[in-house]
Amino acid sequence: MNELRVIISGGGTGGHIFPAIAIANEIRRKCPEAQILFVGAEGRMEMHRVPAAGYEIEGLPIEGFDRKRLWRNFAVLLKIRKAKQKAKGIVKRFRPQVAVGVGGYASGPTLSVCGDMGIPTLLQEQNSFAGVTNRILARRAHRICVAYEGMERFFPKDRILFTGNPIRQDLNNHNLSSKEAREKLGLAPDKDTILIIGGSLGARTLNESLLKHLSAIAKEQEVQLLWQTGSYYKTEINERLASEGCPNNLQVTEFIADMATAFAAADLVVSRAGASSISELCLLGKPSVLVPSPNVSEDHQTHNAMSLVKKDAALLVRDADAVETLIPTAIALVKDKQRLARLSEQVVRLARPNAASDIADEVIRLAEAHVATSRV
Repeated sequence: MNELRVIISGGGTGGHIFPAIAIANEIRRKCPEAQILFVGAEGRMEMHRVPAAGYEIEGLPIEGFDRKRLWRNFAVLLKIRKAKQKAKGIVKRFRPQVAVGVGGYASGPTLSVCGDMGIPTLLQEQNSFAGVTNRILARRAHRICVAYEGMERFFPKDRILFTGNPIRQDLNNHNLSSKEAREKLGLAPDKDTILIIGGSLGARTLNESLLKHLSAIAKEQEVQLLWQTGSYYKTEINERLASEGCPNNLQVTEFIADMATAFAAADLVVSRAGASSISELCLLGKPSVLVPSPNVSEDHQTHNAMSLVKKDAALLVRDADAVETLIPTAIALVKDKQRLARLSEQVVRLARPNAASDIADEVIRLAEAHVATSRV
């Protein structure tokens, strides 16, 4: 269609930002002249990541509710009011034909304003347990794109579209074998390889699990581990390794820029259970041990992980048990080739490789219907 204009709102974490950019890229691929504007939260990572991907973004003065210190939420309510006022100005100026919400603080006021103004909205719910904001926005949403079965317990069944979650598009853009990937990363090409990732900031439980078992790791010379510590814990971990010694089969890095190569190198992945991480594991067919974060709303990472565990597509280690059991479990699993093959076979069945394209098609359809209705 001519002059397609789309607002995409949300962010806060890579789990919201990467799918949003993937959707935008697909819209642009299908409609090269499309005008796409992102709306994020001031001070959050989308304000840097989105422009780096080549898109314009505007920020709203908004933050989430403090569930532990309720007295602080008066200021939050004032910010929400200001954010909605600013969002109204952005929408009036940009004149979108459709708005997409991917989760995160900014999506609430932006999509609420669009709903008030009669602009069709599409929600992309990444988790198996829907967040409060999306449950509220769904009351007026024209379409809710989901990645898990059974989401009609949160949303109107007739507006649900099962698409899966879009993932970072660079993950499949390589043709490296596992040996080639290991060599590229400076790993031994023929050793069983475990990749441990806790996100760009890191995950304390995963890091403590490794530090607890350094001597056990050193004894398993037929296995090697690639460990992303995260930037937040870098100094602390370097000091611990300097004093206790780092096994020669443990490669430690603050951040992995080339995740496609890291995934290709891995026989097994140890990870938190964010929606985007799980979607990546499914698409790549990677066996995994998932350690859901306890520090997320509605314990949604446990729900995400259990959707795989119930289908024999992953193992789950609870955060409270991880320091003692995670590394022994991972080492035993990476040696069990039959079990690894079974997990890989099951997880790849859950993949939805066309998620971004399917969502983009729905966004374009909603915009076309809105334009046609407006002309009547």
